[in-house]
Amino acid sequence: MHSDFLVADRDSLYLLPPSVQEWLPANHLARFIVDIVAQLDLTPLRDAYAGRGCKAYDPAMLLTLLFYGYATGTFSSRKLELATYESIAVRYITGNSHPDHDTIANFRNRFLGELKPFFIQILSLAHEMNILKIGKISIDGTKIKANASKHQALSWGHACKIEKQLKEEVDSLLRQAELADQSTIPDGMSIPAELERREKRLEAIAKAKCEIERREEERYEKEKAEHVAKLAERERKAQESGKKSRGKIPKAPEPGVKDRDQVNLTDEESRIMPVSGGGFMQAYNAQASVDLDTMLMVAVHVTQHTNDKLELQPAFDELKKLPAKLGKVEEATADAGYFSEKNVELCETEEIVPYIAAGRESHNQSLADRFSEPEPLAKDADAVTTMKHRLKTKDGKAFYARRKCTVEPVFGVIKSVLGFRQFLLRGIENVTGEWNLVGIAWNLKRLNVLRQIMA
Repeated sequence: MHSDFLVADRDSLYLLPPSVQEWLPANHLARFIVDIVAQLDLTPLRDAYAGRGCKAYDPAMLLTLLFYGYATGTFSSRKLELATYESIAVRYITGNSHPDHDTIANFRNRFLGELKPFFIQILSLAHEMNILKIGKISIDGTKIKANASKHQALSWGHACKIEKQLKEEVDSLLRQAELADQSTIPDGMSIPAELERREKRLEAIAKAKCEIERREEERYEKEKAEHVAKLAERERKAQESGKKSRGKIPKAPEPGVKDRDQVNLTDEESRIMPVSGGGFMQAYNAQASVDLDTMLMVAVHVTQHTNDKLELQPAFDELKKLPAKLGKVEEATADAGYFSEKNVELCETEEIVPYIAAGRESHNQSLADRFSEPEPLAKDADAVTTMKHRLKTKDGKAFYARRKCTVEPVFGVIKSVLGFRQFLLRGIENVTGEWNLVGIAWNLKRLNVLRQIMA
């Protein structure tokens, strides 16, 4: 072998046992996450173990493993198990131990609903590091694919059609079974097996129809209440002005299931949602409030609503759960999907200055439009008019423009760099927990960068 090369010597024995502390550089993300988890209050997790049987892996190690996995784009428990052998960083986290994928998956499923306190504790640590002080935020949502195919969605009309067909087939099979002459039964057919298969499908269809009916009833009651409220508000404004209300009278909602109403057989709590660029996807709507100065996610939640108009109040509710020391939101920006008179008034009630686009912005604006100031605002302007005027000012335009370089890049990195485009779990409760996990992972990854910048 040529003497000028360094040989990869795989046979020499270590004179001293190797130390995992020597495996990673000082500022490595894995080291940072280990240090952060060591400062979290893990008492609820540790107390959940009964102490019987074989010793369990330390919850701190498994939690760190999950956080690091989601922060580096490794979400599958099987891939995390493989990483305990192949990844130096993961071997550092696990102390050279190898929890199997069942252990990792069971830990995640068991404690997924208890991650919210850690989300808040990590934000508190960011505050103690003099990195985070909440004041200005950007709110947005992104559609994330459910662990279900849209082709597994069953509409009411199709369900009724298939149900009728299956019942006819069951009747036919039962008649064949009653015949004494078995020669009419095709070769290879097992009537009991065929009956069992159809009965299971009928049972699934019946369950799906019940869920569609429940949703329809829920939808009707909600829309009926909204219709009554609209009529009352219309009457109130007419009495205040002394004039008859203009415009069409709000149409009352119609009860009853429609043929197009549907439910997904794999994850019935997911919804068919339109996606940017056209088309539809079986998905959930994941929401995030992002601090403008640090790009940290300070509040997250998941909804089944296909649009964002109803998500401002839940976002504010999540923000209220944060400790007072983190600061109070003073200004908030959101795109046109959040615009409504009700949402603007909500911001005023919460003492938050809103910057919510009232419509889509046109591209390639002229210099006059970009740098001009609007006419002075009338003294008696309402909340919506005031906000629209604010967005036309130079400062308002500059503030709203920051949305595109804060919350949108966060979603871009999570989806395109880390590769989190689909939930692994099913059901609104589970995907909410998983979105919390994604938020924690993003914040840890971002904090590791920010602390080095500030050092």
